[in-house]
Amino acid sequence: MRRRGGARRVLLAALVLLLAVLGAVLSTVPGAVPAAAAPDPPRPTVDPAAPTPTAPVPGGPPQGSGPGGVTVGGEGLDTRGTVVVEGAPPLPDGVVAAGWLVADAGTGDVLAARDPHGRYYPASTLKTLTLLTLAHRLDPALVVEGTTEDEQMEGSRVGMIAGGRYPVALLFQALVLQSGNDAANALARAFGGTQATVQAMNATALDMGAFDTVAGTPSGLDVAGQSSSPYDLALFFRALVADPLTAAILTTPTAEMPGVEGRADPFQIQTQNPLAGYPGDLGGKTGFTDAARHTFVTAAERDGRRLVVSVMGTENVPLRAADQAALLLDWGFAVPPSLGGVGTLVDSAADVTPTAAPTTSAVPSPAGPADVAAGPSAPPSPGPDGPPALGAVALGAAAVAVVAATLIGRRRAVRRTRPGPEAPPPGRRGPPAAGTGGSPSTRP
Repeated sequence: MRRRGGARRVLLAALVLLLAVLGAVLSTVPGAVPAAAAPDPPRPTVDPAAPTPTAPVPGGPPQGSGPGGVTVGGEGLDTRGTVVVEGAPPLPDGVVAAGWLVADAGTGDVLAARDPHGRYYPASTLKTLTLLTLAHRLDPALVVEGTTEDEQMEGSRVGMIAGGRYPVALLFQALVLQSGNDAANALARAFGGTQATVQAMNATALDMGAFDTVAGTPSGLDVAGQSSSPYDLALFFRALVADPLTAAILTTPTAEMPGVEGRADPFQIQTQNPLAGYPGDLGGKTGFTDAARHTFVTAAERDGRRLVVSVMGTENVPLRAADQAALLLDWGFAVPPSLGGVGTLVDSAADVTPTAAPTTSAVPSPAGPADVAAGPSAPPSPGPDGPPALGAVALGAAAVAVVAATLIGRRRAVRRTRPGPEAPPPGRRGPPAAGTGGSPSTRP
């Protein structure tokens, strides 16, 4: 019984060995084992602990990308320079912004762009994402009480006062018309806090395919790592003008802020959109910080055609950001829709196809010293009798068969010679194990 148990254990060990050999061999057969997808690099994040940026990124901002490094909107937008749809008239003089984009909001065709996926500091144009994220998540009738923190917000403020009572609907208007950082802070508090709001903003951006955007504040105030791009701002504003609720907010000319007894009388606020008088204007959002410089995003409609324009990283001289946007709108309306575009504004992240991971059947490039040290990147060529991997499989199977036959013969021999000492059965020597001899070399 012990001999039979030992035989079974040896046979089991041989089978395990064969499975290990088969796994190793099949990994070298093209298509036999699916290639693992290349891990997607981690998305950029903000770093609140880092010093607040006080100037644009030296040498220009990094270029954004989608999952797997894919260029969102098409490879035609994979550029740090300027691209224009073929057949379009010359671009207007005076458009000097580091990054900009003009697109047909209806078809999604990008008519022209400069550094469309550059990840610039957005300043208050990021409030377009704040509005997009919260507009349908907060009850417009909800009343938010002002706090001392609201009063002390850095940058532009609408004039909220501690103890004042402000409906959410009014705070949305204050966010857009006066770019109120105090209004942004109050809206975030109503949603559950700054952290919850920023998380929701980033989730909204990713759902839309705006992979260049990393929100760190609801207001757009600079924080290390925060970014957006001409492409992403166009996505946000196109969505805003398509939604009746937010479209109405964008075109509101004035609003009334309530007074606080003993501290302030009621007062009126007006839109700060520099293109409010542009023919067919659908709204606009300005932005400025030391790190972002001047930014602007807008949209307009003419003869049933809507265009969206974003401008980032520019100065007020020779032309303001809004004036450059107006030039691009004029130019864009002169571009025939039949020309198509150099890329497209995606409808959602579902339209973004990650770059395919390399497979083991790819043709290898000439091996350098590092490649030789790491081993080959592709399996050896098949020989006259078929792929060498299959030969190794057959050899492994034969080895196990021989081992099994040897064990069976050994058991029979044991039964015949029970009275005497065991003797190895003659003529039962198997071939060497697979890989110890006869296998083709995989070295270059």
